[in-house]
Amino acid sequence: MTEHHSDHGDHDESSSHFPDQVLENVLETVLMFLTSRRDRNAASLVCKSWYRAEAMTRTGLFIGNCYAVSPHRAIQRFGRVQSLVLKGKPRFADFNLVPPNWGAHFAPWATAMGAAWPGLEKVCLKRMSITDDDLKVISVSFPRFKELVLVCCEGFGPIGLADLVSKCRQLRVLDLMECEVDDDEVDWISFFPETVTCLESLIFDCVNIPVNIDALERLVARSPSLKKLKLNRHVSIAQLHRLMLHAPQLTLLGTGAFNTLSPLPDEEQELDLSAAFAASKNLTCLSGFQEIVPQFLPAIHPVCANLTSLNFSYANINTEHLKVVIRHCYKLQVFWALDSICDEGLQAVAATCKDLRELRVFPVDAREDSECPVSDVGLLAISEGCRKLRSILYFCQRMTNAAVIAMSKNCPDLVVFRLCIMGRHLPDHITGEPMDEGFGAIVRNCKKLTRLAVSGLLTDKALSYIGKYGKLVRTLSLAFAGDGDMGLTYVLEGCPRLQKLEIRDSPFGDAALLSGLHHYYNMRFLWMSTCRLTLRGCKEVARRRPQLVVEVIRDDERENALEDSVSMDDGDEIKSDDERVEILYVYRSLEGRRNDAPRCVTIL
Repeated sequence: MTEHHSDHGDHDESSSHFPDQVLENVLETVLMFLTSRRDRNAASLVCKSWYRAEAMTRTGLFIGNCYAVSPHRAIQRFGRVQSLVLKGKPRFADFNLVPPNWGAHFAPWATAMGAAWPGLEKVCLKRMSITDDDLKVISVSFPRFKELVLVCCEGFGPIGLADLVSKCRQLRVLDLMECEVDDDEVDWISFFPETVTCLESLIFDCVNIPVNIDALERLVARSPSLKKLKLNRHVSIAQLHRLMLHAPQLTLLGTGAFNTLSPLPDEEQELDLSAAFAASKNLTCLSGFQEIVPQFLPAIHPVCANLTSLNFSYANINTEHLKVVIRHCYKLQVFWALDSICDEGLQAVAATCKDLRELRVFPVDAREDSECPVSDVGLLAISEGCRKLRSILYFCQRMTNAAVIAMSKNCPDLVVFRLCIMGRHLPDHITGEPMDEGFGAIVRNCKKLTRLAVSGLLTDKALSYIGKYGKLVRTLSLAFAGDGDMGLTYVLEGCPRLQKLEIRDSPFGDAALLSGLHHYYNMRFLWMSTCRLTLRGCKEVARRRPQLVVEVIRDDERENALEDSVSMDDGDEIKSDDERVEILYVYRSLEGRRNDAPRCVTIL
């Protein structure tokens, strides 16, 4: 190429544009191989030509807040989207702290996408409100539609599902997880095509209505590519057995009730469930057990040695029940369970599961004054036996600094550490000291930590440790933490990567809130509930950072009384400005304030 240019110094006008076109084509080709959304975001900021090329080649779109950008803006910039991930309500909606009518409607997105993205194949929604009409739009607008994943969504029912599965003939994935599904008595399973399907994953364990088991059995039989199947609590153990015989190729199974639910017919009295599990040679992930009868647990023994994931978070089993299963699960990498397995059960896990990467222990009784049968003893056992641990969520009532410090040293590769001490302001139950040193050791010794949830008796000292050492922390949840405003200031000034900050029941006021003004636009959101904020402080954030959306959320009882006093159109009153704010939700948005806020939400 160099010799060519040295011999031909003169170029006509058309050839002078050739190098730019070549560079643009090369750039688009290179960007096609860039899959990380963070890398693509960074590439789009290089210059205008990179910005355009990145938009033209992006096929997967992730939007962490449905109000951060409008559907119109998204489709204007990205014209070739094939996969959309869209998130709605704040996470505290899972704990009933967000009004049920708060928003996060999918309808505007469904309407806009229908004409703009004809090649759309996949939609994943989390904490969104999606109706049967929205599902109908999906089913008629996208001829190559293949995957729908709904997590913690609401507003739809079997009618919409029936429409979707009957019209989307290339459907490979239908995953409904922790959703609230309306009951309208439509047999949606029967609406799948009667021909051989492309189905690879069918998850409906959250759908709390009976299914047509005969139609489901026929569907499974004509779905040779089916690898993932999660059944709801209305599927009995005998029905599970029949389904497994049709699908020995499964890699993931949710067992449904794992109970007879009703007396077995004579011909099923001797069903060999153990043989059905033994035939499932590829099964590596097992969950369900929603109404478990422990006497059936030995049936899963043939697959235990091959399991990498076991979820007992719906199974109220005791230590002895767990022991007979877990001793075979030496390949386990993910384990979820209820605290009914006790510390002794966790010790059994630690003795066997040396490759464990993720552990979650949930409470049977989540009340603050409940007796929790797991404690620092179980946590210490896990840290000593499972040194490859990367992620832990652990609910308990009794904890010690020593156990948490031991975990920080034994499991230095932790990326997620979420310790939920359910009682308020509970100290180290042996020494009576605050839990500062334990959490300080976690952020000091776990250099890869990106998500942290803290609880128990914590002073500003613990928060100063987080600010000093938590340089990679992106998601932080604080409950009942700190002495005053300075504690939150430590965090906001010391954690440069912070994206999501959730705070509840902590003594942080306006001064702490305003100390983070420099950082909020770089964050996805800030949530503060039952703190010491006033309307004046929240208004100041809105005034000084107009590019942020500042929402004040009230409960229904005070909604009418406060509606006029907090209006930005009326004259501000000292009394209203001094009102305590129950919930503050701050997020960045390119669109400004939304137009679908309910009366209990005031946008400042």
